[in-house]
Parts: sequence; structure tokens; C-alpha cells
Amino acid sequence: MVKTASRCNLDCSYCYVYNLGDDGWKSQPRRMTDAVMSAVIDQLGGLSQSQPRPLSVVLHGGEPLLLGIGATERFVGGLKSSLRADAGLHIQTNGVLLTDEFIDVFDRYDVGISISLDGPAELHDRNRLDRHGDGSHERVVAGVARLVAHPARERLFSGLLAVVDPTSDPTEVYEFLKATGAPSFDFLYRDGNHDALPPGKSRTDSTEYGDWMVRLLDHYLADLTPPRIRVLDDLIRLILGGRGRKEGIGQDEYGILVIDTDGRITRNDTLKVAYPGADRFQLERSIVNRDLLDQLDGAELDEYFALQYPTSPTCEACPELTICGGGMPAHRWSTENGYSNPTVFCSDQLELISAVKDRLSIAAKGNDRHEESP
Repeated sequence: MVKTASRCNLDCSYCYVYNLGDDGWKSQPRRMTDAVMSAVIDQLGGLSQSQPRPLSVVLHGGEPLLLGIGATERFVGGLKSSLRADAGLHIQTNGVLLTDEFIDVFDRYDVGISISLDGPAELHDRNRLDRHGDGSHERVVAGVARLVAHPARERLFSGLLAVVDPTSDPTEVYEFLKATGAPSFDFLYRDGNHDALPPGKSRTDSTEYGDWMVRLLDHYLADLTPPRIRVLDDLIRLILGGRGRKEGIGQDEYGILVIDTDGRITRNDTLKVAYPGADRFQLERSIVNRDLLDQLDGAELDEYFALQYPTSPTCEACPELTICGGGMPAHRWSTENGYSNPTVFCSDQLELISAVKDRLSIAAKGNDRHEESP
């Protein structure tokens, strides 16, 4: 994950970077310089060529489009030439600044585009306001429409990313997102942990988010022409014995590192949800003037990657662990036990997994009856 900009043109109330207590962004350069971009291009190119598994690079922020059109084109062009051919290159944007010019650049260098959009205007603008306190919905939807209208939309448009508000209507959210023409969308829970519950969750054992997701699941399964919903598709695959593709579900390893605008290397920045500075390594690492490959081993790296596997006795004894995966590490945090807790969404996930299993069982029985009929 490459942070091309450390500031954002929006001020989303639930943002884990700016509004959950960590202020590390204040010490970062606003935008990545040409020198740092050059180091990123060279070093990620070397990493991509040396490791057996394909590398995925995601441009992130803040808002990555704040880097500007010229610097963005130089950067993605350099990355495309240095990365191995099977490497993935994507950008996660709030869509406000997504012009036809930007889309043309991403078309030239085959950069997948994902846009954050929470749903209809009233819902989206509850939390996704700009720096002047104005809603961003109209501008985001316009960016989505530009992308949908582009000749290369099927190759470029990865999908939409929505944050769940458990007080909203999941059917209404689903139908709105589908109507945009997006090929897929995914859903994230609002961030929180055992010390600070996520908004909308009344207790650690309550199921407001699980209830919302089950309603979404039933509407999704009833749709004869559905888009893809990654979190639900992953759960279905995992229950059927396949593998997931989403961090925080299943037990596949995700080696996520973040490169900040000054070249500093950190752990997954979602760890900021646990406590300020939780994403930082004790031993400072940087992509500038140091060989990246020499910094990708050691006890601290091993400890970080092991963090994705839950250590709570509750999780280790849970029959659904291979499907649930224990959730995001930041959501397991408490001051008392560190990360050795079930995710704060444990009850929600168990409810959702049970619902998916139930629907699959009903479908299997229906197929059996159909095959037995004369």
C-alpha cells in the first residue's frame, strides 16, 4: 500500500487515519516527492521480480489523487515498467477528483480503480463530508459515472467500497450501488475495538452488524443478476472448502506493508484503530537509501505477520475459525489483553456465517430434490 498523499480532501467522521486519535499524518509530507517515488519504483520492482507470488500495489492516502495528474502519470508509468507483468496495480480513491484525464492515465497503464461510496446521498453524506462541511455524494457519483462511461470500464473498474451503517436499510444500499453500474462492491464494518465499541454496536455480544449483513445476504441471493460482493462471495467459497481473497476472513496470509509519503515503511495502517502508533515498527524502516529486501525479515516482521492469526483461546477453540479467520487484528484490541481477544464483531460474524451455511444447505436440498424428480 503506497501513500502518495498524506492529506485528504474529505473529512469522513469514521476515518481511522484522521479521526480515531492517531496524528502521525501530521509529520508526513503532504505528497510523495519525485525522489521517494523513484525509490518506490525501483525497490518494488526489485521485490516483484524476486518473489514467487505476484505483488499487488495499491495507491492510497489520504486521497491519492491529490498527488496531481502529472506526478500520478509518472509514478504509475514507472511502476508499470518496473513491476513484473503479473503484478497488480490499483488505486483506492474517494472519487471526488476522478476526472476523464485521470481515467485515461489509468487506462494507459492498466490501473484498477476502486471508489468509496456508502450508498444514497442521505446516508453517504452523514459521514463523508468535505473540509467545508459539505456533502460529497454528488461529486463522487459523478466520478463513478465518468468511469462507467469510459470505453475501458470493464477492465478498469474494480468496484465500490462502502462502510456499513447498521441503522440503514441494506436493501436500499444494495439497489443504489447496483444502479451505479459498478461490477462489484464490498462492505467494511465501522472501526472499533473492545475499549471503544464501533458506532452502532451496543455491546460486544450484540449483532447489529450481523443482522444488517444477513438482510444484505438474502437480498443478494434473491437477485437474478447480481454484482459481485467480495465479503459474501469469500464466505461462500470458504464454507464450500475454497479460499478467501479478503483480509480478515479465512486463514490465508496477507503480507501488507505500507509506504508513507516520506518513504517510511509501516505495518498495516488499520492498526491505528487499536491505539495511536500501533502501525509503526520499533525499528525504523524506509524505502529511501536502504535495500527493501534487506528489511523484509527479522523477529519484528515475523511478529507482525503472525498478528493476523488470532491467539484468543475463544478463537482457537471456535469451529468457525477457518472461515471467520478471527477478523481484523485492530478489532481484537483491548488495553487489558492486547490483541488476544475475539474480534469485537465475533457475534456478528458467527451470525452471518450461520446464515450463509443455512442458505447453502437449503439450496443443496433443493438441488437434491430436483435431481431425484422424474
